[in-house]
Amino acid sequence: MTSFATSMLALAGAAAALAYAGSAGADDKVLLIGDQCDRTGATQIVGTVLCPAEQDYYRLVNSKGGIDGWMIKGDEVDNGYKVPEAIEIYERQKQMGVLMMTLYGTPQTVALNQRLEQDHMPTTSPGFGISAAADGTRFPYLFPVAATYWSQGAAAIQFAKDQLGGDLKGKKIAYVYYDNPAGKEPLPVIEALQKQEGFDMRTFAVPPPGVELGAQIIDITQRYRPDFVIAHLFGRSPSVMIKGLKGAGYPLKKVVGLVWASAEADILAAGGWATAEGYNTLQFAGAGDDYPVRKEIKEMYKKDGKDPPKEMDDTVVYNRGLLQAAIQVEALKNALKIAGGQKPTTEQVKQGMEQIHDFTLGGLIPPLKLTAADHEGGGWTRVFTVKGGKFEAATDWIHPYHDVVENVVKAAE
Repeated sequence: MTSFATSMLALAGAAAALAYAGSAGADDKVLLIGDQCDRTGATQIVGTVLCPAEQDYYRLVNSKGGIDGWMIKGDEVDNGYKVPEAIEIYERQKQMGVLMMTLYGTPQTVALNQRLEQDHMPTTSPGFGISAAADGTRFPYLFPVAATYWSQGAAAIQFAKDQLGGDLKGKKIAYVYYDNPAGKEPLPVIEALQKQEGFDMRTFAVPPPGVELGAQIIDITQRYRPDFVIAHLFGRSPSVMIKGLKGAGYPLKKVVGLVWASAEADILAAGGWATAEGYNTLQFAGAGDDYPVRKEIKEMYKKDGKDPPKEMDDTVVYNRGLLQAAIQVEALKNALKIAGGQKPTTEQVKQGMEQIHDFTLGGLIPPLKLTAADHEGGGWTRVFTVKGGKFEAATDWIHPYHDVVENVVKAAE
């Protein structure tokens, strides 16, 4: 970035900070969070549901009096899944005085990590970003707070192994992925498990924007003919893959999608529940409607004389937004205690994150335990299967090959 552009960015950030201070008031008990999402870019199918869920959770907390009288305010900005925009938003929100942030996108997280450390800004990247950030001693201000791509890769291999009779030796696994840093991120763990378990693997890259998979489908189903398919796709590409594999006659019960290939919108865009019957997906938050926090949000809307928002229909992504916001709020609760009821610093919010233990949000997420050393919280996932017009849980919460994942984390540069 040129020095002129940097100066303009600094001025814009200062102006935003003054504007916020003027609107909020110096004495207002407000805890400000910076949230990035994608309402317009390549992954807007996620961002248009994820961020409204976060705002709904903040409203729910505030409707109950906030945190000991402190109100939560989420400053949401669309980064369009673009790195320059994400950097600009980060600098602007930092100037506004946010206490913590949630990023959006692996390329964006990689680009911003050094700034997080320099600024001592606690930031979450749930289920994406830098997998090595599970190690809080090396990434002190970045919190995956959900299964990283490495833990997801391990869970996918374990599921494939279970479905193929408990032995992968000599089996063939296809790994089809969105061709960007996020798509490639699970490979270190999958390749380590390939050596350990003795299976053959071939990778199939899908170039952005991921709406054309015809060549990959032919290669997978007619040439390679794998025993199992692991799909790490996002945006519109999961639905294209599901439809393509179904049309080619490949059994979807032998396919598992990592977490961003696994929402209701993906199923509907592929042709509906009947088309996707048997398709397996990994989740780091529960799918479906049967969770107390969702009932509370519906009641909140009802009290306001409104119907629940349509975003709640996409339970997979909406529930992940609730997870993100709930973890932020839990960290702020802890930070306020550390600060003796005064407005906490970003350093105290970091400490508050590292004191979140056995937090389940009424069963929506696995028992989360964050520490100064573990910023992932255990790496738990759960497999859900498309069955009878809905997502049905196929496993309990699992974190298999944890030793392999830890070894890859330790060896990461």
